[in-house]
Amino acid sequence: MDTNDTILKIISNDTKDSVLQMPVVTPSIYASIFSEYATKHHAEIDDEVELSKDLLKMECSSLTQLQETASKNASKLSDSATKAITAIKDKDENLLEEVLKETESLRAEVEKLKESVYKDELTHAYNRKWLHDHYLDEVSTNFKKSGTLVIVDLNYFKQVNDTHGHIIGDKVLIYIANQLKKSKQNVIRYGGDEFIIIFSNNTSLKDAIKHLEEIREDVISKKLKAHDTMFRVSFSLGGVEFNKDDKLETVIEKADKNMYEDKIEIKKRVTGL
Repeated sequence: MDTNDTILKIISNDTKDSVLQMPVVTPSIYASIFSEYATKHHAEIDDEVELSKDLLKMECSSLTQLQETASKNASKLSDSATKAITAIKDKDENLLEEVLKETESLRAEVEKLKESVYKDELTHAYNRKWLHDHYLDEVSTNFKKSGTLVIVDLNYFKQVNDTHGHIIGDKVLIYIANQLKKSKQNVIRYGGDEFIIIFSNNTSLKDAIKHLEEIREDVISKKLKAHDTMFRVSFSLGGVEFNKDDKLETVIEKADKNMYEDKIEIKKRVTGL
């Protein structure tokens, strides 16, 4: 196959993110969504059996690595706790200092582990798992607190991939993610070329949209280069204020509707690449 491990991982993650909210996922639905993302990335998927083996190997390898890291950190924590108890009993300041350094090192390791679980493989924005674990109730998947959600969708992204190839398309996604991070808010890659930005309840919808519109104007004013060709990118956005216990699906649906209204207007200004 021409599909490399990185592309397979990206397609797989995008597919899993898309089906996450579905109450029922059949093999045919999963295959259809996977195929759609494979097409977007111009991935050659000729042998489904070999592809399944590759995906399984990647998932097992990732899980094994996480398990080994977690086990090693748990062992370190146990050792440090034992040392701390001994140091306190013996009033050994040197040993306490050693335990402090080990604890700080362990904390850094745990942060790295959390980052690998919660970051999108391609853009290093947060992923859907981070959104669910930090903002949604574990049982109901309703929001645990109020805020403002804005959904961002790239314009003409298929044209970018069709014209310049998926490698340039991936670079565009990384570029847009980095621009959105200038909002200093939590940026989540929600799907293939869709992002979500969540503002606290201290930020009104009007202010959130205004801030992202300023970022968009800056993006539109810039020219990107693909080989010897220059092109521009843009995105559409739509937001909604949400309350504690609101359903994620309902909030997304409302933001999506506002985003498509914005897309109509922005495409009157930006008619292509």
